[in-house]
Amino acid sequence: MSKQSIAIVTDSTAYLPPDVRERLDIPVIPLNVVWGEEVLKDGVDIDPPTFYRRLQTAKVMPTTSQPSAGEFVEFFRRVAEEKGTDTIVGAYISSQLSGTIASAEAARELLPNLRIEVIDSRSTSMGLGFQVMAAAEAAQAGASVEDVIAAAARVREHLYILFMVDTLEFLHRGGRIGGGKRFLGTALQIKPILGLDGVIEGVEQVRTKKKAVARMLELMRERAGTSPVFRAAVVHANAPEDAQALAEDVRAQLGPEELYLAEVSPVIGTHTGPGTLGICIVTR
Repeated sequence: MSKQSIAIVTDSTAYLPPDVRERLDIPVIPLNVVWGEEVLKDGVDIDPPTFYRRLQTAKVMPTTSQPSAGEFVEFFRRVAEEKGTDTIVGAYISSQLSGTIASAEAARELLPNLRIEVIDSRSTSMGLGFQVMAAAEAAQAGASVEDVIAAAARVREHLYILFMVDTLEFLHRGGRIGGGKRFLGTALQIKPILGLDGVIEGVEQVRTKKKAVARMLELMRERAGTSPVFRAAVVHANAPEDAQALAEDVRAQLGPEELYLAEVSPVIGTHTGPGTLGICIVTR
């Protein structure tokens, strides 16, 4: 297959660093931030700094929604036309966190002239982003559809995500908390460490932010074991200085071949709240 024969797409919760998205030429369909009467396209109508500034004084809290099947139909048609292809492979936010995949699959049924493959990342943020990157790199190298899908799957099998939130309030309110519910009783006194594999699950509860960051690093070293860390990312929600410091620790302690710093998209920030810090790694 030629290098341009497969288009790789994703949704806005991947929030890939701009240079990565540009280099790999990945079209993105935005999810929606619903704020009162307003529907704002994630990363298009509202960016993270604007989102967190507004959140500080908001009397009405935002919610989120997935793109409709109709929006996906328009998106897929536009991608096919712009890329000159009839084959699209898309990886999206976990089906257990969002209805985005259901909308993509519904749109696929309405476009029989296109080959559209839908991948459930079981993740979001850079956990999704790393799968999309692997798929796009395979496609650019001329891989088949099957090999592109396999490239994303390999990342998913060697992917570890941990994050800590300042408060469980946002996750609880949005109904996205899964096994983290067991932490609610002491949420005021602790910094919960959470994991993501399809759903958000509670991992540990730690007394201070500093201790929680140190414990996340320790847990990531355990998860990596003797396997070299290929790619790592530090993601943050309105905490750039903390993220930069954590990135330096990740580089020193985990020694990744590639290290990325990424923001949490407004849609994900709606559910995690400001101050969230996360580590995502892919091992060899």
